[in-house]
Amino acid sequence: MDINNSYTGTMKVSVTSTLGMIPVEDATVQISSADIPGTPEITLTTDNSGQTETIELTAPNPSLSLSPDETEQPYARYNIQVSAQGYEPITLTGSEILPGELSLQTIRLTPITSADNEAENTITIPAHTLYGDYPPKIPEEEIKSIPDTGEIVLSRVVIPEYIIVHDGVPSDQSAPNYWVRYRDYIKNVASCEIYSTWEESAIYANVLVIMSFTLNRVFTEWYRGQGYSFTITSSTAYDQKWIYGRNIYENIDYLVDSVFANYLSRPGVRQPIFTTYCDGDRVNCRGLSQWGSQYLASEGYSAIEILRYYYGNDIFINTADAISGVPSSYPGYALNIGSSGEKVRQLQTQLNRIARNYPAIPTIIADGIYGPYTQEAVRTFQRIFNLPQTGITDYPTWYEVSDIYVGVSRIAEPS
Repeated sequence: MDINNSYTGTMKVSVTSTLGMIPVEDATVQISSADIPGTPEITLTTDNSGQTETIELTAPNPSLSLSPDETEQPYARYNIQVSAQGYEPITLTGSEILPGELSLQTIRLTPITSADNEAENTITIPAHTLYGDYPPKIPEEEIKSIPDTGEIVLSRVVIPEYIIVHDGVPSDQSAPNYWVRYRDYIKNVASCEIYSTWEESAIYANVLVIMSFTLNRVFTEWYRGQGYSFTITSSTAYDQKWIYGRNIYENIDYLVDSVFANYLSRPGVRQPIFTTYCDGDRVNCRGLSQWGSQYLASEGYSAIEILRYYYGNDIFINTADAISGVPSSYPGYALNIGSSGEKVRQLQTQLNRIARNYPAIPTIIADGIYGPYTQEAVRTFQRIFNLPQTGITDYPTWYEVSDIYVGVSRIAEPS
């Protein structure tokens, strides 16, 4: 990367406890370049939401991430060291910064359980799939044959609360399994598989492909049917890339929150389509070309036009019948000043519980009336959790509140 280059991206670091959704206040966060030795280290401190301020960092020319070029790295890499009283310190290497994009980096700290148990953990983020060397996908049929066992496993498409990611090839028994919230998994994979600098319609098309791919694995119980205890792998030869601990990007984060219940269908087919895709530069396949989708988007193609270019005119966007793990479904319309009723009361109750962990959110009276105080609580929640700060509870905000409420209400999450 050119040390004199004038392009920048931004980063915000969030620090939480591994015991649950507990923000770590007053953590020390040190950020340094992994690409340019000798550059000054930046030191930040987390607030009572466990977050640093947003900082500007040097990044490469944006043209490098808009077309295939394996000779020059299209993102900057940064190392992050985090320490806090009562927690084991951690170092993350290779967090990726793209020009003009906000990177959201979450760090989870483990409490020290004894005086002799303080050890520094290290997380290493490997190269992005469009830049690094990864094995190509083994071809599979887009519609799976499900054996007729006489038992109905899944009769409808449901968005799972968690999926279990096997961090290796299926046969590697030494590889760990991770419980990952469904939306967090999709955001991670999208940040691994494409660049957030791409046209919005290309990002949307790729996110739909990633979600449909994932939900096909869930619906068909593909790996469980083979005797495995996980939902999907992190191997590009078998599935799609997921990287423990990696950063995601604000625009991908918000897009996934807006469309996470969608997937791709064909007429008369109940299961989500197994949407094969590849980079379209080093590897070609029968499905979507990632670089091709960016080219089509730059030519003015919409997301559905991109998808039909690769999968045929009978592909369409479907919506799941149900969403698991949420206390209450979206009311079907945005809540705003003047709204009232049980859905508003549920929102207020959930925000008050979240405020016990995130005290920057003001506590409000759960009276079922969406007034200025509720609006301000929603706006503060949106600021902390990287949503547009409108004060309006729209679809992404409703489900983000539900997700965080469930997280803070549990003593600990699966790991």
